[in-house]
Amino acid sequence: MVFVTRFKEKNKLTRTFKELGMSAEIIKALEENEFKEPFPIQEAAIPLILKGMDVIGQAHTGTGKTAAFSLPILTKIKRNGPIQVLVLVPTRELAVQVTNEINKFAKYTGFRTVAIYGGQNIGIQYDQIRRGVQIIVATPGRLIDHVKQGSINLDNVKFVVLDEADRMLDMGFIDDIKFILFYINDDRQICLFSATMPSEILRLAQEYMKDVQQIRLNEEEPSLDTIDQSYLIIHEKEKFKHLCHFINNRDQKQTIVFTATKQRTSRLAMDLQCKGFKAITIHGDLSQRQRDNAMYRFKNGIEDILVATDIAARGIDVPAVGHVINYDIPEDPMIYFHRIGRTARAGTTGKAISLVSHDRIEDFGRILRQTEQTIRKLNEEMGIQVPITHSSYSHRYSYRQNNTTGNRYSGGNSDYNRSKSNYPNGWYEGRNGYGGAWNRGNR
Repeated sequence: MVFVTRFKEKNKLTRTFKELGMSAEIIKALEENEFKEPFPIQEAAIPLILKGMDVIGQAHTGTGKTAAFSLPILTKIKRNGPIQVLVLVPTRELAVQVTNEINKFAKYTGFRTVAIYGGQNIGIQYDQIRRGVQIIVATPGRLIDHVKQGSINLDNVKFVVLDEADRMLDMGFIDDIKFILFYINDDRQICLFSATMPSEILRLAQEYMKDVQQIRLNEEEPSLDTIDQSYLIIHEKEKFKHLCHFINNRDQKQTIVFTATKQRTSRLAMDLQCKGFKAITIHGDLSQRQRDNAMYRFKNGIEDILVATDIAARGIDVPAVGHVINYDIPEDPMIYFHRIGRTARAGTTGKAISLVSHDRIEDFGRILRQTEQTIRKLNEEMGIQVPITHSSYSHRYSYRQNNTTGNRYSGGNSDYNRSKSNYPNGWYEGRNGYGGAWNRGNR
């Protein structure tokens, strides 16, 4: 049975890490890393995990989910024992990130954590495992390679964590996850942590988890209110010019620019370099060594612009990132929210700017309808007229024709079912100014 416990975020946290039951060794490491008080997901999850309950935790990216599951687990496992903890993640970048975070918390405990992922020489991983390890953070495919070869034994695993569970399901890892769980004893504690909570996660919970406690924070709002979000509607050919403008006028240096394809990522980074910017790329065609090098250079400020595909949307945790720029708008609104979650990490603030070309107006409209947060339209602020194209004229004409009869907008945006007579200018501005894409001044 699945028990649902919804925790609402509080204006003031009332418990310290010590009051939550953390050891002196862990508290010392937390203080060194400037963890002063628990975030809501940590305050809600830690007591439940310490009690031995299976937990599903839902909270936005950047709100401390790694500490929420790793701190109580570090408190419960045995020193110098075999592999007792398995953390499954969707990408190699996230495997490295989670491993580094756990190692920070475990600095004074003597526990060893190893990242296992494809793209790294498997011999290196063999050597790390042979030296003794208590916690494995792994991508499913490479972990299965080790299990089949006998280099990793899961018999003593007591804790299983699926981090970014929604992303793993999106990437088709469900069969791999079931294969791995088959090799783990029934006497186990399972925790699922995710930024969103699709129905597939709940079905997985029904099959493999017992007496589940659900923790849901801000489930109704996928956006972070600490991010200043804005967008600019322009011609495709004008995007690079405005990208350079926004980079030149940023108030914080570290910036991630998201693009749609690997080829576009490389080309855009080269164009930025030609303009004198310190830009580097990360995408799926790079070797692990190249990706590690790119992340090292970006995290250490050697390069201050990272041009990335969506492979990086869940695997980057760089607190200094002040800006995310969507050079290309994703079709899936949730990808947008995962992208902008790379800024405003751990209670800081950030900015997210989207460059919307005409062929992506409808995609961005879906994003606008999924958030209650304000996303400012920059065209009027910057004195830039919304460009008019033949396709946009067709949209406007279709919109007018349908509204004269009270029908819905034929472009598929049912939210804009409004009568023309209600709007003297002839154009419905829409929430967040989305309707402005049809240039209300040109009637």
